[in-house]
Amino acid sequence: MVGPLLGEIFGTFILILLGDGVVANVGLAPRLASTAYNWNTITFGWAFAVIVAVYVSAGVSGAHLNPAVTLGLAVKRGFPWGKVAPYIIAQMVGAFLGAAGVYLVYMDGLVAAGVPNVWCTGPGGLFSAPFWGGVNPDITSTGSYSMLNAAIAEIFGTAVLLWGVLASGDSRNTGLMHNLGPFLVGGTVLAVGLSLGGPSGYAINPARDFGPRLFGTLVGTTGLWDGGYWLIPLLVPLVGGVIGVFTYDWFVTNFLPKK
Repeated sequence: MVGPLLGEIFGTFILILLGDGVVANVGLAPRLASTAYNWNTITFGWAFAVIVAVYVSAGVSGAHLNPAVTLGLAVKRGFPWGKVAPYIIAQMVGAFLGAAGVYLVYMDGLVAAGVPNVWCTGPGGLFSAPFWGGVNPDITSTGSYSMLNAAIAEIFGTAVLLWGVLASGDSRNTGLMHNLGPFLVGGTVLAVGLSLGGPSGYAINPARDFGPRLFGTLVGTTGLWDGGYWLIPLLVPLVGGVIGVFTYDWFVTNFLPKK
């Protein structure tokens, strides 16, 4: 178990280092006015964070990097139940360390801005203005989303993620040659962010949200636990992941040609 667990820690570390890193870059908007940094920057940054992290760790641990993926694979793909808890703990540790890496890279800017929340998600996922730097006068509000609306978005987003993950390794389906699976997974995350990410900030990964939320609390970011919203990205993606693996089998696996 040592190698796979280290793979999950390292892979999730990379995921958060690059994923929360792009959020910090957008929020702090260095050198350029905020109009140069937008939601598209965040979604593409997260997509490539996934691609790099999966390529690095897949050969060692299978690159789950997400408790929702681990649970879904245990429910319907034979992943050993005895490995579920260790994998999830490793993912949480990696996410916490990834957030620490983001803090070290952006430390001066984050401290100058009052250590804002670049760590975790919340209802309504787009900054109304950068934390410091140029201001975009065209952006006046991020809108308002209820916890229910955010939870629904997390269920759909995580289900779509599992569809992409399962399709990427399904040799009975179209199949991916020459180890291109990580690009499909990253592309799925990009699609979720662009199309479904607004109401919740598309955590679609309990470790991605909870580990950095813990780290942000330690370095002085306030409001991270207000209103109990943190339970949504911690628990709801687990439901969406299970729904995703069942629906993939119902609507796809059952109708693929037998080999």
